[in-house]
Amino acid sequence: MSWYSILPPLVAIAIVFWRKEVIMALLLAVATSEFLLAISGEGNTLFYTFINTIERVVATASSPGNSRVILFSVLIGALLAYIRESGGVAATVNMLIGKGVAKSKRQVGFLTMFSGIAVFIESNLSVLTAGILSRGLFDKFKMSRARLAYIIDSTSAPVCILILLNGWGAYVLGLLSNYELEQSAVSILWGSVAYNFYAIIALLIVAYTIAFDKVHGPMKAAEQKLERLEVNVPTEADKGTKARFMLVPLLTLVVSMVGFMFWTGNGDIAAGSGSKSVLYATILSCVVAYFLLSASKLFSHHKLVEMGFKGMGELLPLVAIVLLSMTLGASLKELGTGVFVASLVGDYLPITLVVPMLFLTGAVISFTTGTSWGTFAILIPIGVPLIQALGLPPSLVLGAILGGGVFGDHCSPISDTSAVSAIASGCDLLTHVKTQMPYALVGGALTLVAYFLVSLAVL
Repeated sequence: MSWYSILPPLVAIAIVFWRKEVIMALLLAVATSEFLLAISGEGNTLFYTFINTIERVVATASSPGNSRVILFSVLIGALLAYIRESGGVAATVNMLIGKGVAKSKRQVGFLTMFSGIAVFIESNLSVLTAGILSRGLFDKFKMSRARLAYIIDSTSAPVCILILLNGWGAYVLGLLSNYELEQSAVSILWGSVAYNFYAIIALLIVAYTIAFDKVHGPMKAAEQKLERLEVNVPTEADKGTKARFMLVPLLTLVVSMVGFMFWTGNGDIAAGSGSKSVLYATILSCVVAYFLLSASKLFSHHKLVEMGFKGMGELLPLVAIVLLSMTLGASLKELGTGVFVASLVGDYLPITLVVPMLFLTGAVISFTTGTSWGTFAILIPIGVPLIQALGLPPSLVLGAILGGGVFGDHCSPISDTSAVSAIASGCDLLTHVKTQMPYALVGGALTLVAYFLVSLAVL
């Protein structure tokens, strides 16, 4: 594929940072990709660009997996509205503070981080659980939603790729199983955990930020701005409101998600469908929240319906971003952007630079396409032949590819994971990307040095 396949993501990223408008950037990026695809055809290129852009969005939304993600992103708005409007957030904040679980910024931060780590079954569920639980606590202690978005985003994917008893592990295992290697695919996969330096470093940086209550760069500016504002946080829950209005739906979300992963995987949680399970769990949580509030006699049926639709409406801009991010990823896959970027690794690199370059290539692919899973699908078929031809340690190569995919995803403004993290934390998407990027870049730089040193030592 030619060099111009890199143009659509560059258009998206340039417009995001120039105009601060993500939806327009994604739309123009999709249109650019479809224009490049239409050039090879016959007829009116501009006409087919317009038509194909629409059809690409329709095709993306029509995919069962994508439809489930979109529906869950909409419905989570209703769940958040039920929890917020019922007073459950205020009651839970007061309960946690009263029990001494969340008496300081440090305790709140570690509670958020450990909530994300505990729910390692699926990255979206990890983000949602930690984000919903901690929103009110962060407001209470005047910590910015940008910090919350960073903690949950930089905890979920690293944890899921390190604790591989989930869909991530099953997916990578499936990609590896296509090749004949001296070691089994399972042993290579588990061996990659120790070499996944980016995921480990990302978690350590999150822990440092929490333990020392230190924020830097744009995050520090966001925190200072918040300190000058009056944040309206209820200190007392209204009469009749209970912590269970938040905790019961949230517990339902987590427990049912695990149950649906077992069910969709026919008893094997690692083989379960993440998109199905998170959608079913979200719907069940909404139903539980509805009946819980209805039974309390504090809200009528009409009020609850109105509340739910209002909550869903609040998230529509972010849901549009999720849809367009997936659309762009599908278009770029057909254009061959990821394959082109991967080919830049070249055949003439010194052997000690192959692993660091695979990490960087994975980061660039993930950054420009907005998907870490797509990055794995592109780079593993490139990395495994390098293992066979050059005698590279399989787990080291795999760790670099997996870490690179997560690193690029953390930096990308067109990543659907970034959008879901913004939804869960109630943070503006661009603010989240801008404040998280310095932390991700530091982690990426340290990881690059680590891969170079390890390559010098073992190759």
